[in-house]
Amino acid sequence: MIKNVLLAFIPIFVAVDAIGVLPLFVSLTEDVKDKEKYRIIFQSMITAMCLAVGFIFLGKAVFSLMGITLGDFMVAGGAILFYIAVADIRGPDKGSRYANQELGAVPLGTPLIVGPAVLTTSLIMIGEYGLAATLISVLVNILLAGLVLLLSRFIIKILGKAGTRALSKVTNLLLAAIAVMLIRKGIVQIFHL
Repeated sequence: MIKNVLLAFIPIFVAVDAIGVLPLFVSLTEDVKDKEKYRIIFQSMITAMCLAVGFIFLGKAVFSLMGITLGDFMVAGGAILFYIAVADIRGPDKGSRYANQELGAVPLGTPLIVGPAVLTTSLIMIGEYGLAATLISVLVNILLAGLVLLLSRFIIKILGKAGTRALSKVTNLLLAAIAVMLIRKGIVQIFHL
């Protein structure tokens, strides 16, 4: 069980990309007081957990109802992931288009912490390592993302803005590679049905 949790943890860790979310979180909450930041972080974690857990339990049923195969979802999810990774590598939009009241839910909770990458990866991990291992891995990763956001000032001081951006680019490159892998595996799965 512990081995399966660790094996599921790593791809989900890359998909959550808490360090990649950090520069955007800092820019979106630049003028926000600490008490409000804590509320935003809490809201983002609750949103991410509800969405991830709901999708883990209902995703396959929805697919079955709509006639969508896991291969279809892997190709679609991979394409979206690739787009997100390339867009982030080119440079995320700066500035807040969101009110503070919804900032924790959108864009932080979803799609930044739990978006297509985490949802697609979760479904794949369930098939490979089981429901319990995947659920534990997703929840631990969301808690880690919340911790990273809570420690944002400290992490930015250590890495510096340039270091944080560089690390974000590397994680986005990994995300793009995972996207290509998902598309490849999805196509293989579609043609083997």
